[in-house]
Amino acid sequence: MEHTFKAIDEDLQALHDDVVSMGELAVTQLVSAVDAFLRNDREAAARIALQDARLDEMDADIERRAVRFIALRQPLADDLRAPIAAMKAAMNLERCGDLAKNLAKRIPQLKSAPETAIAKGLGDLGALVAKRLAEVMDAFRSMDSDEAKSVWQRDADVDALHEKVFRQILTSMSGDPSSIQASTHLLFITKNLERIGDHATNIAELVCYQATGVELGERAKG
Repeated sequence: MEHTFKAIDEDLQALHDDVVSMGELAVTQLVSAVDAFLRNDREAAARIALQDARLDEMDADIERRAVRFIALRQPLADDLRAPIAAMKAAMNLERCGDLAKNLAKRIPQLKSAPETAIAKGLGDLGALVAKRLAEVMDAFRSMDSDEAKSVWQRDADVDALHEKVFRQILTSMSGDPSSIQASTHLLFITKNLERIGDHATNIAELVCYQATGVELGERAKG
């Protein structure tokens, strides 16, 4: 029986560690994509788009192992929450990678860097979202439900900055009809960043549920 418990712990730890590694890669890709955008670096953008395949592979591997763990071990309570949280966190991180890739793929569509105010706004939004994603992965690493709850509660900061930048782009577009095509790409980039912030809050909810067994929304009400 002790041998079985040890094997279960090792399987769960391996899943946990791989999700943490996946999170580190997702944060790196997001930071690189925002940096490539700010520098209008098309070569870097192409590399980022290609690197997304690694996140896809990691997500598929974590899902396969989590499902296999549940089928073979038939875990209950705490041991069941862990593989489910790992699988869902990996799925959210894979989507973050897709959104970073989509951001990078729009860079070649821009003939030049955006005006200074918009570039700064997008840079600030990208930095804030990357910070939130890194913070929630720190919470996942240590299964710190309080840190996860903090990330979840501060999602309003991301939403507010997203709305500010979105309005800046719309104002620029209305004042210069010739910028409509480029501005449309910028609007999509802004939305991609806001959606990555949403995935960070999803992971925060998973951390809280795995650590406490209570849904974050329920816990926040208490």
